[in-house]
Amino acid sequence: MPSLRHCALLLILLSVFAYGQAPVIGSCPIFPSSNIWNFPVDRLSVAPNSSTYVNAIGFGSPLHPDFGTVYNGAPNGIPFITVPGTQTQYPATFTYASESDPGPYAVPLNAPIEGGSQSSGDRHVIAIDTDNCILYEMWSSYPQAASWQAGSGAIFDLRSNSLRPAGWTSADAAGLPVFPGLVRYDEVLAGAIHHALRFTVPQTQDTYVWPARHEASSLTGSQYPPMGTRFRLRADFDISHFSAANQVILTALKIYGMIVADNGSPWYLSGAPDSRWSDDDLHNLTQLSGADFEVVDVSPFMLNANSGQAASCDLNDDGSINILDVQAEVSAALGLGVCGIGDVNGDGVCNVIDVQRLVQAALGLGCRIGP
Repeated sequence: MPSLRHCALLLILLSVFAYGQAPVIGSCPIFPSSNIWNFPVDRLSVAPNSSTYVNAIGFGSPLHPDFGTVYNGAPNGIPFITVPGTQTQYPATFTYASESDPGPYAVPLNAPIEGGSQSSGDRHVIAIDTDNCILYEMWSSYPQAASWQAGSGAIFDLRSNSLRPAGWTSADAAGLPVFPGLVRYDEVLAGAIHHALRFTVPQTQDTYVWPARHEASSLTGSQYPPMGTRFRLRADFDISHFSAANQVILTALKIYGMIVADNGSPWYLSGAPDSRWSDDDLHNLTQLSGADFEVVDVSPFMLNANSGQAASCDLNDDGSINILDVQAEVSAALGLGVCGIGDVNGDGVCNVIDVQRLVQAALGLGCRIGP
């Protein structure tokens, strides 16, 4: 029987295996790898209310990529811009000031506006300071001479798991950030999307579920999905006949799913405009319908209602699962450290089962969370 020293040496040799790198913009993570936006949901059980929510949204309604090249003379989708840390910060006034971050906002006055400068739509404006990893978002945005006027605004630290205060909106009805849920061409070009996507539904409940922070409805019927509900594409849906680009999007929908973020048209999937998209190819995604999606419940992985951090095998949140995480788990199991997120099977204690799962994850065999 191998000694503890031999086991430790084996684990060190296996520590090269990595798991769950966070998506990035420039040199910044788009939230830590442990964030619920970056949490795979492909192994979760289907929620009991799945068919109810799907039917309420539209069982036969098609998936609609709400992005592309140009639509009605303006870039099609929700645009964003990256800025340096030296970007001028402008004051902003908000219609919903009590639920908006006061700023100032490092958003150029000529930043691209969703739908174009003459748009009567949502007029989202997004800027990312890639030196300081700060995300600035506004809704119903109108540039002034030396300031911004908007309906609401939110500022997020991309290196943090912090959520909005409970009950607060953001630049999105669900109180979530918009940018992390966008389909971006550069990700598709790179061959993989490592985060959940944003989508809209016609009607929602007058409540929200984690990680959402805000509701935008007066409907009390349990058939309507709350803001923040997580959906995914069914594992048995055949994506092999789609283009390579669309397969990247569909694979992300299987692994990471999509989050109800706003009221709008059914199954409208959000993305950033880009001249490199093929609108004809994106249109092929309309072959999918609500029947191809299902609901999953991510609430068991919530560690703190005010944090977007999900239970993870990456105990030190450094983007990889290795000997350091195994050591931390062993210490917790021996009572020498705090258990916390190390309780990966959710039984209330850190023990040999959790240690075994950490070892498996370090071997590259996947991080199993839950019972």
